[in-house]
Amino acid sequence: MNVNHLLALLDRSGYLIADDCDGTARMPDMITMAMTDIDLPRGGDFASEIARLETQFDIIRYMRRITQIFGFKTFLICSIPAVEVERLSATTVISNMPAELLNKYDSLSMLRFSTGVRRLRETTTPFQILLEDWEKEGGKPDAAADYFAMLRENGLLQANYFPVHDAEGGRGAVILMGPEAGLPMTAAMELQMIAIHVYNRLAEIGSVWKNTNTVLSEREIQCLNWTAAGKTSSEIAGILGLSEHTVNHYLNHVTKKLDAVNRTQAVVKAMKKGYIS
Repeated sequence: MNVNHLLALLDRSGYLIADDCDGTARMPDMITMAMTDIDLPRGGDFASEIARLETQFDIIRYMRRITQIFGFKTFLICSIPAVEVERLSATTVISNMPAELLNKYDSLSMLRFSTGVRRLRETTTPFQILLEDWEKEGGKPDAAADYFAMLRENGLLQANYFPVHDAEGGRGAVILMGPEAGLPMTAAMELQMIAIHVYNRLAEIGSVWKNTNTVLSEREIQCLNWTAAGKTSSEIAGILGLSEHTVNHYLNHVTKKLDAVNRTQAVVKAMKKGYIS
């Protein structure tokens, strides 16, 4: 049996399952992570691919793919919040986390009770936190139960944290969230390397250094991209499967975020900042 076949027989815990009778390899009864040796970016392939990403939106698309390949549901990349910072959104660089979750998190000031952020300030090694363990910790407001319920509804029962830093020494993290399941050591090591390269690329593009406080959602970037391509709100709505009213809302909101006077100027500013190409 060759190495590729052995890799395909690794279960979620990272161990090869062997038959007790004859020692032959067998598949586990339940596969909890959709990873194969074909899907995963092996060796230095991911580094060269990340280096070719040109805009923040390119990185969002890349991270969406990586998130799915490794069995997670959503990601968030941020600089590590200072102790006095109260809102996670203020330090978020890019994310495909549902907006209502991030808004709820900030409205309840959950950053003050974040085990993950506290550990990020204390370590430079990757770690994971289970939702049920975080729930058991005391000191949180009663309303936090609503946020935990929202996480469960979205299937976000576990968060894996990968600490990173930029060339100027600024510390950050790539956070992947999804169902509860163990992460093989080989996968954790690979994700840590991907996190390092992605954060470095974000810094090179300027998303980290130029304006950390301006956070554009995935939908806002999509609407800007199609606006730059000459599409009307009605056409963008058809492409993205949204209502025209929703598209206009995204475009008006992002125009204000970028401190632009109109959509055309918003597109120009977004290009200069590296959000779109």
